[in-house]
Amino acid sequence: TAFDPATNRLFAVNNGTENKIDVLDISNPSNVTVIKSISMLPYGGYVNSVAVSNGKLAAAIESTNKQAAGKIVVFNTSNYTEIKSINVGSLPDMVTFSPDGSYILSANEGEPSDDYLNDPEGSISIIKVSDYSVTTLNFASFESQLASLTSKGFRIFGPGKNFVKDIEPEYITISDDSKTAYVTLQENNAIAEIDITSAAIKKITPLGFKDYSLAANATDVSDKDNKIEFNTFSKVYGMYMPDAIAYFYHNGTPYLFTANEGDSREYKGFSEMKRVSAISLDATNFPTGATLKTDAILGRLNITTTLGDTDSDGDFDALYSLGARSFSVWDANTGAQVFDSKNELDKKANELKIYDDGRSDDKGVEPESIAIGRVGSKTIAVVGMERADAFAIYDITTPT
Repeated sequence: TAFDPATNRLFAVNNGTENKIDVLDISNPSNVTVIKSISMLPYGGYVNSVAVSNGKLAAAIESTNKQAAGKIVVFNTSNYTEIKSINVGSLPDMVTFSPDGSYILSANEGEPSDDYLNDPEGSISIIKVSDYSVTTLNFASFESQLASLTSKGFRIFGPGKNFVKDIEPEYITISDDSKTAYVTLQENNAIAEIDITSAAIKKITPLGFKDYSLAANATDVSDKDNKIEFNTFSKVYGMYMPDAIAYFYHNGTPYLFTANEGDSREYKGFSEMKRVSAISLDATNFPTGATLKTDAILGRLNITTTLGDTDSDGDFDALYSLGARSFSVWDANTGAQVFDSKNELDKKANELKIYDDGRSDDKGVEPESIAIGRVGSKTIAVVGMERADAFAIYDITTPT
C-alpha cells in the first residue's frame, strides 16, 4: 500500500481475478471505502509495489512474461490518469520515490524461469521525474570482487553461477538528502549502495551469518517436537538475507534497519533446499549426528545445500538456514552490525501465544517489513512479521 496525504487516499495492490490497484478513501479510518480501481491489464502482469509522492503514484508492474522487461507506470493520484510508462529491468519488485520527489527507483529482481533456462539480470532502475528518463544498472563491475565478497558471506549460486544474473535486488531505501540509495540483495545476503545523482553502484556489503550457538540467539527449529523450545546449536548459522530496509540518520551516522526474512531458490530447474534429516553430517563437527538428524532436534530444519560442505567431500561441516528471525541495524558507512534483535521476535510471539510452531523449521515469525517514524518524542521502528499476527514496535531513539 501507499498513502497519499494530499487526497487521504490509500493505493493498494490487488492481484486477484484482475491485476489492479484499488483506491481507498481513508479520510475516516473507521469507515474505509474502495472508491476506484485502476486496471493493470494494459500494462503487463502482476503489480508488485506502489509508491506516492507529490500527487504521483508509481506502480512496479512485471511483464506477463516474468523474465521480460517490466514497467514503472506513473499515475495522477487525483484523477488516476496515466502520466508516463517507463520500461525497466526484469521483474520490478519494489518501487520508491526519493524523499525530495526528484527520482523514482526500482529494484528489478530478475528471477529465473521455473526451468532455470531463462535467468535475466538483476538490476536497479533510476528514473528522473523531471523528464522520466531512465538509467538501468547491473552489477557487472563488481564481478572481479567475487572472491572477497564471498569470504564475507555474499552468495552467488545456482546453475551456471552467473554473477550478473544471480544478483536479485529486493527492496530500496533512500537517504534523507535523496542522494544515496541502499538496496537489499536478498538471496545474495548483502546490501548495495547506489549513488543516485551519478547513477552508479558504489559498493556491495555482505552481511555475514548469525551464530545459533549463542544463548541470545537460541531458536526453535523443529515443527514436529510438539513443543516450542529455544535451543542453541553448534555450527548452525542463519543468513540474514533481508527483505525490507529502512534508513535512519542519527547523530551524524546513517543507519540501515533490515527485516531479516530469508528467501530460497526453489524451482523445477534448481532447488537449493533440503532438511537436515536428508543430508550427511560431518562426523567430526557433528559427533552426535544421528541424534541431531531426528525430527525433534535438527532434522526438520530447512537449510541451503549451497553452503556448508567446506571441504567438498559430500557431507556438511556447517549448516546455513534462511533468514535470521530478527531485525538488524547496520552502520551504513562501515557495514558493521550495531544491533540485532537476536531471538526476541520469536520469544515475544511465543509469550503472546501467537508463535506458529509450524514455521519453526523454516524462518520462525519471518520478519518481512520495517518502517521508521516518530510518535511524540520517540523515534520508532515497526516490524511486520509474515508468520505472526502482529507488529513489533521498538523505540529506536538510540539506534545502537
